[in-house]
Amino acid sequence: MAVRVELNHDGVKELLRSPEMLAICEEHAQKAVQKLGEGYEVTTHTGAGRVNASVVATTRETIRENSANNTVLKAVMSS
Repeated sequence: MAVRVELNHDGVKELLRSPEMLAICEEHAQKAVQKLGEGYEVTTHTGAGRVNASVVATTRETIRENSANNTVLKAVMSS
């Protein structure tokens, strides 16, 4: 039995740009930063289509570590 689902595109766009979705994204990014420790921070912004949260290495040491070992990616994927 097939079920047809029709999305409300305006509603999806509104959801992806909502403060609630920003809070969810920021929460995941903060969990990654907690695993990484000092030298990393979370940045957030609302883009044209959706909200974004990023984990950024802020010191030369953490930038080198992330470049060599993909530490940010590993921390985000394990959150």
